Amino acid sequence: MGEVKDNLDRIRERIEKAAKRSGRKAEEIILVAVTKNVEPALIKEAFLAGQKIFAENRVQEFLAKKPLLSTDLVWHFVGHLQRNKVKKVIDQVELIQSVDSLHLAAEINRRAQEKGLRVKVLLELKVSPEVTKFGFTESEIEEAIEKMSEFKGIIVKGLMTIAPLLPAEECRPYFKKAYELWKRLKEGKPEWFEYLSMGMSDDFEVAIEEGSNMVRIGRAIFGRRKNG
Repeated sequence: MGEVKDNLDRIRERIEKAAKRSGRKAEEIILVAVTKNVEPALIKEAFLAGQKIFAENRVQEFLAKKPLLSTDLVWHFVGHLQRNKVKKVIDQVELIQSVDSLHLAAEINRRAQEKGLRVKVLLELKVSPEVTKFGFTESEIEEAIEKMSEFKGIIVKGLMTIAPLLPAEECRPYFKKAYELWKRLKEGKPEWFEYLSMGMSDDFEVAIEEGSNMVRIGRAIFGRRKNG
């Protein structure tokens, strides 16, 4: 079928091996294909090759692409979501992976209740001190979860994190930290903490070895895009 299918086959094989190293099965790991700056033709190629879950980083790009593709695609949103754009995506995606503040969660809750929805979200965990990273610190997240437990329009399905831009092995402590927190939170709310989304093109195998059950991969599937 083409390069995209070949890339997907290689990634699935690597996922299977990483899962085995962590004592799990490949079926336990969810592959999310990130389509930032990817043209619809390549997304369609991935879908025809068996990929079902896709994700976008930017609201406008997502809204432009979605009508051009099969309604059978499942969409996540993984980028920094501005509060004034929440209403445009909450009924268009299966999961918002990047809830990085209580203010954003409250806006999603408000808009969801207006539409009679209960929106699935992941809380973005800030595991490194980089100023460019969004998200909750470990010390902030439990209080945020307590407040969100009162929201009727959202359900927290887990955590998402982005490791620093380091060689994959050097990301291991950050992934381990996220897993340990996710596991502890899951003990209190097992119906909430279903997913731990961590690992991208350069580090997904290490992330899986450290407990990730959802990886977000773009470049390794679609190649390097002209605009990033």
